[in-house]
Amino acid sequence: MPSGLLGSGRPDRRRERGRFACVRFLLSNLRFCASIICILIRKNLILLVLMLVPARAFAQTTEAGEPPPTVRVRLGPLFVNPTIGLTNAGVDDNVFNQSDPALAQSDFTMTVTPAADLWLRFGPSWISATLKEDLVYYNKFASERSANTNLRLNWRIPFNRLVLNPGVAYLNTRERPGFEIDARSQRTEVDYNGSAELRVMSKSFVGARVDRRTTTFAQDATFLGTNLSDELNRTVTTFGVTARHQLTPLTSITFDASREQDRFEFSPDRDTDSTQFTGGLKFDPAALVKGGATFGYRNFKPLAAGVPSYQGATVNVDVSYVPLDGTRFALTVARDVQYSYDVNQPYYLQTGATASLSQQIFGPVDVVGRIGAQQLDYRGRAGASVAIPERVDHIKSYGGGVGYHIGRDLRIGFNADRQQRTSPVNFKQYTDVRYGFAVTYGS
Repeated sequence: MPSGLLGSGRPDRRRERGRFACVRFLLSNLRFCASIICILIRKNLILLVLMLVPARAFAQTTEAGEPPPTVRVRLGPLFVNPTIGLTNAGVDDNVFNQSDPALAQSDFTMTVTPAADLWLRFGPSWISATLKEDLVYYNKFASERSANTNLRLNWRIPFNRLVLNPGVAYLNTRERPGFEIDARSQRTEVDYNGSAELRVMSKSFVGARVDRRTTTFAQDATFLGTNLSDELNRTVTTFGVTARHQLTPLTSITFDASREQDRFEFSPDRDTDSTQFTGGLKFDPAALVKGGATFGYRNFKPLAAGVPSYQGATVNVDVSYVPLDGTRFALTVARDVQYSYDVNQPYYLQTGATASLSQQIFGPVDVVGRIGAQQLDYRGRAGASVAIPERVDHIKSYGGGVGYHIGRDLRIGFNADRQQRTSPVNFKQYTDVRYGFAVTYGS
């Protein structure tokens, strides 16, 4: 492998031997991999049965909260869109994000993800849910294996001019919580939310929303000697008012003003209050441009003396564009405050973007390219002793793949991705390369 894929300088021989060992494992143990996949599939037999149920034809126009016309399964009042994917079936050459190449350890890994979107008609209302399970496997490092559950439930209740929308979400995962913490630590997130929207004119709406999210790390979750439960267990409560105007049948403009209170369970000196104003555009899933984009201003005020505040711009963009048949462009941009595990640098401003472009080149074959960059701008506590004041970390990633489509829903592909973090703190730097196969159905 060219050294350019792994950073400058001569590649470490032990890492090369590790990568070739993983490749040999992948090639010589296909039967073992297949047996693992079969076990995981048997655990999700109901989902596979739903995939075999023939899809019904539906109208091409849908109201808010209803299932899309492309839904695959209908069982009476229940509509289901099942998907399943095998991703990352290959090599991770730096499992623990080690900064020293000589200490980096590689392993064979794969992730099986069964998921389903569901809609249930309940009188004039719709109940919708998303169910997703990531089954993560590592061959050598059993400590990194996990089953990550993500559930989301919403109930859209329409009246004459008023629409109520209560919801709940649940996450139980061992995935890394962001770009800063490299440990895969167990945590749960429970979110209760609700909104009410009133139509005041034919295309204009006003409303209110409330959200309460609790994040809880396992008591033994640690990173670099810091107990994550002690530092990051928190409850975030948000109250907001909204306004929305339907510009076109597929595009609406939104405005939002909200007040947020962050209260930490064991570290009250981290408590903060925020006021945020945002405006943006929201695009219907049936439009050429899908997703949404919001731009705003946040006044972030820590309650403890000595912790600097932040007053500035926030961005949240998640859109995709399909200009031609066989071409898809996706873009995410984010800028906002994130909490750090380090009590002396209690938060950082994260600014970043990722983009991908996929193109069908001939017949059932497509190619995809990905690129991304993130900046973590740390804010230190006044008077605290930190190794690097005004520290800024950078994360860059790029990758690509090739895929082969079988029918409308099945795709088999090969992917390779590289991620590198640079930091003035030497032990926070790393380079990681992942490559392997992926099989997806329905996504």
